[in-house]
Amino acid sequence: MKETIRVIQTVKDNGDRFTEKANLQWKSGASDQPVKLELNGEIRFQRIMGFGGAFTEAAATTLAKISPELRAEVIRNYYHPTEGLGYTLGRTHIHSCDFALGNYTYVAENDEKLETFDISHEKEYVIPMIKDAMREAGQPLTVLSSPWSPPAWMKTNGEMNNGGKLKPEFRAAWARYFAKYIRAMAAEGIDVWGVTVQNEPEATQTWDSCRYSAEEERDFVRDYLGPILAEEGYGDKAIVIVDHNRDLLPDRPERILSDPEAARYIWGTGIHWYVSEEFENLSKVHDAFPNKHLLFTEGCIEGGVQPGSWATGERYGRNIIGDLNNWLEGWLDWNLALNEFGGPNHVGNYCDAPVIADTVTGEVRYNSSFYYIGHFSKYIRPGAERIRCKQNSPLLQSTAFINEDGTIAVVVMNVQDAPVKFALTHGGLASETEVPAHSITTYLF
Repeated sequence: MKETIRVIQTVKDNGDRFTEKANLQWKSGASDQPVKLELNGEIRFQRIMGFGGAFTEAAATTLAKISPELRAEVIRNYYHPTEGLGYTLGRTHIHSCDFALGNYTYVAENDEKLETFDISHEKEYVIPMIKDAMREAGQPLTVLSSPWSPPAWMKTNGEMNNGGKLKPEFRAAWARYFAKYIRAMAAEGIDVWGVTVQNEPEATQTWDSCRYSAEEERDFVRDYLGPILAEEGYGDKAIVIVDHNRDLLPDRPERILSDPEAARYIWGTGIHWYVSEEFENLSKVHDAFPNKHLLFTEGCIEGGVQPGSWATGERYGRNIIGDLNNWLEGWLDWNLALNEFGGPNHVGNYCDAPVIADTVTGEVRYNSSFYYIGHFSKYIRPGAERIRCKQNSPLLQSTAFINEDGTIAVVVMNVQDAPVKFALTHGGLASETEVPAHSITTYLF
């Protein structure tokens, strides 16, 4: 007989947050419970890199404005492997993004040779936050770095904001800018695992943005970014394409990855959750290019802070389950923390975050999204493989993984207004239980 099943639960109405409930027991034979989740550990899918969030200037400056003790607590609650969410991934912006205090770059105007390149701007807030997160994690982090825009003088519109394109004559210089960033971060003790070509390349935003067609992104990777990173000694760095919404899949990655010369430099496709929840689009990319990878690179709740909202957590849970069940290998939240307005943001594009730090009162609030993410990240550890989790009812949403230590983690979400009874089955055994309304539960055995 298998050991008992641990039950960890977060519930909207009763105050449970990562609450350990009574263990469940396995029983031999089938269950006559109508709703079933059938596990099969012999059928396996993708392996997980991990979970994490973005070290934006907004997050770093916000945490610098509360007490050192609370700042340390927030970082610990995210990155500590057992007492926190167990984050192992991070994202940085290569110079400014909208969640920076303003537009900035690392070079002087018109410095085509990049002789003035200097990341000192990041040393005040962002780099110390990353180093503190690494200490809490007890290991180096897998860091993905993304540009929102080249310097204004490299662009057709002459500014970092409002779209525009990279001028063809600066493609080589811009590719070398990536290499210089990787080298400068390494000098600070931070290893950049990979880069995306461009954050949201099909969007013209009022903030830092730059447009690439699929063909322009393909050619930039094939002819400049890939070869120049290799030439600079960074041929091992992952290059992630698209870095935009799921509705662009599978068309945009197919137009890039169908070129074998470009594809040889590309690790995989990055996705955001805005616009659509067409999770099946990830499987379409996987099926077309099974040797390439899929990474969630950004998602947040738009429109400023939403105190007390439970729907925000359920949006996170729904999206994480939907993507994981369609071959996603890693998941990066957007801002790790924001202030009481959902900023700072230099164009007023305020959003919510799992952690809100009120810079006036000094208080820290953990939103429902923090707990929903944790039901995955705390228990589905790097190296875990997804296993078959077949459900016969739309009343629940679920996914299941087997960790490298043999522990199976099953995450079950109930967004209904009533509790749902179901049977968990595995290897000829069954366990019957019930999940409360508006809850998320992780089962471990």
